[in-house]
Amino acid sequence: MSRVRNVLASGVRGFPPGFWWLWSSTLVNRLGTFVFPFLTLYLTVERGYSAGGAGLVLSVYGIGATAGALLGGELTDRVGRRTTMAGAQLATAVATAALGLVTQVAAITVLAFAVGAAASVSRPAVSAMITDLVGPADRLRAFSVNYWAINLGFGLSAVAAGFIAQGGYVWLFVGDAVTTLACAIIMWIKLPETRPAAREPSPTVNRAAKPAAPFAAVLRDARFMGFTVLAFVLWIILYQASTSLPVSMAGQGLGAHTYGLVIGVNGLLIVLLQMPLTRLVKGHSRRRSLAVAAALIGGGFGLTGLAGSAALLYAATVAVWTLGEMIYTPASSAVVADLAPEHSRGRYQGVFGFGSSAATCVAPLVGGLILDHGGSSFLWSACAVLGAAVALAFLLLLPRQRRTDADAETDADGEVQETVRKVKAADTGGADKAKTPLA
Repeated sequence: MSRVRNVLASGVRGFPPGFWWLWSSTLVNRLGTFVFPFLTLYLTVERGYSAGGAGLVLSVYGIGATAGALLGGELTDRVGRRTTMAGAQLATAVATAALGLVTQVAAITVLAFAVGAAASVSRPAVSAMITDLVGPADRLRAFSVNYWAINLGFGLSAVAAGFIAQGGYVWLFVGDAVTTLACAIIMWIKLPETRPAAREPSPTVNRAAKPAAPFAAVLRDARFMGFTVLAFVLWIILYQASTSLPVSMAGQGLGAHTYGLVIGVNGLLIVLLQMPLTRLVKGHSRRRSLAVAAALIGGGFGLTGLAGSAALLYAATVAVWTLGEMIYTPASSAVVADLAPEHSRGRYQGVFGFGSSAATCVAPLVGGLILDHGGSSFLWSACAVLGAAVALAFLLLLPRQRRTDADAETDADGEVQETVRKVKAADTGGADKAKTPLA
């Protein structure tokens, strides 16, 4: 038990108070994620939509999320992290509550787009603020801790939503809106503004504000755009878990209940192993970690073709690609943070988020076409090949030198100290002086 405590303590030690308030707001928000997991059931059972009609609404939601990522990136760098996050969460709360009240098809579709867009606007700002608050040596760990909160909150909310829905689906929308509003309040009151232009300039630096780079400059960053394309491909593979996997299992005679148990392995492993796994990969180069992650993701889905009708084998394949997901998600966010210039962190995160959001729209189409015309064996084999190709591409694209956390900490010591000093100066809300939730 003491060993477990030591692992957890080492995983959360050393972060500034602002990070923990951001983490707390994320957890509150995810604990109230009631609507999205049950949106299909709400539309088909409560509103009488066909499966195709419900799928169309979900696609519109995904399109909204894709657009919201770009808008969020621009707002993050232009008006600030805190304002963008709090405003986006407020808009999400209002749109979510309205979505639970309207009955017209057009209104539901429009509000689904609005909810997807508003919820996605805040994500580049969250990633940019983590990058602002945490030095290069600790960013992988910080993104891992935040990812752990997302999955812990989402897992608990999914269980709670099942009970809440028994009292009426409208309570899902009310509960989601209330927790989202609480998240917005925490962000506005407790978080410091960390946008570089909002900080007190150093006496040794020219006081003329550096102009923010437009999106065109982001698109001209060949290494970053190549990395975004690879991430897009990898997310297409990962999203097969919620699109093609249940269809493939149904073809083997395994129903929705079995699929729920199998996919539950994903959330369980993330909650239990995210922190120990982060400690294990700490100090390894980003390129190697990402290559291993891609190989595990591709290989895990590739093994699905061998599972047949055995539920335990499906669970084992989920465990394999979940390990890859746990390595990939925080490591990819850390790479984007490393590649982005300080004045354009929001836009980089927005473009990167655009790629992953776009995959939610493309993955069902690609998986469905392959299942219809090539069969499940071809689909899972294709996932394995794509995963191996992405792993090789990561090794070729990212810097070859071994970059350990210790190296980064040594090189960035001056930058980190200056960042901490400026953030404290900008934190007029007193977040640095307040006792943190996990301190």
